Amino acid sequence: MQEGTGRTGQGPLALSRRTGGARYGDLLQQDFLDTYNNLTLKTLMGLEWVSKYCPGAAYVLKADQDVFLNPAYLVRRLLLPPKRGFVTGHVYRGTAPLRSKLYKWYVPREVFAEATYPPYCGGPAYVLSGDVARGVFGAAQRLPLINMEDAFVGLCLRALRVRPAPPPPGLFNMQRVPFERCRFARLVMVHHYEPAELLRVWPQLQGADAACPP
Repeated sequence: MQEGTGRTGQGPLALSRRTGGARYGDLLQQDFLDTYNNLTLKTLMGLEWVSKYCPGAAYVLKADQDVFLNPAYLVRRLLLPPKRGFVTGHVYRGTAPLRSKLYKWYVPREVFAEATYPPYCGGPAYVLSGDVARGVFGAAQRLPLINMEDAFVGLCLRALRVRPAPPPPGLFNMQRVPFERCRFARLVMVHHYEPAELLRVWPQLQGADAACPP
């Protein structure tokens, strides 16, 4: 788990996280506010840690907390044998920055002047091979940051001359999909599942590989 702290690390939730982090050693923190516009910093914080402490990792999976993930199927379907120069997720192409301040995804021209973003994988969940994850962190040190985390990773991929690989249709779902045991056994990610829902549906998924048709 990773988060920014800034001056927001107060209250019972912050205390619970600090206690859990001390117990399990799985909490990364840096000194910035944990806000939507700081998601780029948050992702780079994770990639920095990977670059320093897990340089031999074959893959890095970035995922938000409100997604269902099926890591076993991800590995079987997309990650074997191990690859280099590999990025996959829900790939966006030709997406234009939103210029209206009414949107939380607003990006002013002085931050990013181009008419469209280069290809990138949607932020809820995507996978980078280890070499690309380290390369993205390195490229980020040379590029001006933008507040759209997934599009910024796309800018880093362009600098590295790495193109995202589209997965087979239906594996990465950017919109909520109703839970069906056999369907979820044959996909990788579904967005808009809150933690309480994940605790409910995950036990139902167990054993689906043997019970559901291929």
